[in-house]
Amino acid sequence: MKAKTLGFVHTSATLVPLFQQLTNEFIEGIDTFNIVDDSVIKDVIKKGELTPNTAARVVSHIQAAEAAGADVILATCSSIGSAIETAATLCNVPVIRVDQAMADEAVQISDKIGVIATLPTTLEPTSDLVKRRAEVAGKNVTITSKLCEGAFEALMSGDGAKHDEMVASALKELMKEVDVIVLAQASMARVVDGLSEGEKLVPILASPAIAMKKLSETYFK
Repeated sequence: MKAKTLGFVHTSATLVPLFQQLTNEFIEGIDTFNIVDDSVIKDVIKKGELTPNTAARVVSHIQAAEAAGADVILATCSSIGSAIETAATLCNVPVIRVDQAMADEAVQISDKIGVIATLPTTLEPTSDLVKRRAEVAGKNVTITSKLCEGAFEALMSGDGAKHDEMVASALKELMKEVDVIVLAQASMARVVDGLSEGEKLVPILASPAIAMKKLSETYFK
């Protein structure tokens, strides 16, 4: 029997090793490949939104992943969520947003949900997704959004320590106001690993591991 193939569509090459590691952890005996185009996220950041042209490129990458033989496609960037959902309607294989399983989990935990991001372009789509998944679950939620301004720029300029410090400080503030926190970007997950157990006053959810666990349970049994 031929091994199933999981295709990843990334907007940053830094996520390739992370998702390879998670694949090894959660799913045995599958093939994977990566399509990476960081011009997509650069364009979204520059324009402050996902434009129709860029969304069309995302859709074409996802269709290319299907053409390349993916049985399931995981798109790992939250800023392009609406394009991923559009692509899902045009493909014959499951196309998954990396943050959907995380949003579903948050909604089950509490109705006071915090969303934190280092980019305004991911804050809005993630908050919107949480709101929509709450509606699907028949829940009424209050969402508190927090933007760590300057943290993403610090990370891109090579100052990871400054990024981590800014995100950690924002997380500690947000924990006082909500019962569960959703990280809008996979790149923030490492900051949570750096917090002590005593500092984690509420559950903090990061999308990569949650998405991969859900994928393994749903499609790769």
